[in-house]
Amino acid sequence: MSRLSLAFRSFFSLLGSGKLPDDIVVELGLMRRIAVPVSPTAPAAKADQPKAAAEPAKPADGAVQLLAMLQQESRIVDFLMEDITPYSDEQVGQVMRGVHENCRKVLDRVMTLTPVVDGVEGTATNLAAEGLSNKQKQRIKLVGKVPPDGKAESGILRHRGWQADKVNLPSLKQGERATIVAPAEIEIE
Repeated sequence: MSRLSLAFRSFFSLLGSGKLPDDIVVELGLMRRIAVPVSPTAPAAKADQPKAAAEPAKPADGAVQLLAMLQQESRIVDFLMEDITPYSDEQVGQVMRGVHENCRKVLDRVMTLTPVVDGVEGTATNLAAEGLSNKQKQRIKLVGKVPPDGKAESGILRHRGWQADKVNLPSLKQGERATIVAPAEIEIE
């Protein structure tokens, strides 16, 4: 095979399928040809079996990524895993001010959060006027003296709720899993 035809075939094979054909691999000496005896009764082996597709990212990956960002910026995991009973409320409050500020910066950077109901907590709220229905269990939670049929037209807004309108987490490489929230730090002396 001429070098020019080898180059063209290699280029277009890599462009189209991302891999070199077996005959080119052998021609270039990138792999030794191995003779495998084949039984006449054995089924023929497929030369080009597709590789298993890399597993797509899972919701848990995004959760770990967000937690890792919160840990990196505010040490929230360190704070939550610490036993704070020996510290005074003043000491805990002092630490929490910085943790709160840095956590909020991370949330502002990676997602847009808006209230589910943009109203004033403690005021009467009409579900239909807010574009809500009793069936939207993820968006609203009826509390208090809920009728047996689970239907209500209005009530007092106790919590506005939050929804993520936009999430902007870094993309993971194909097949990569997010498992490390914070790496161990080892100081070399």
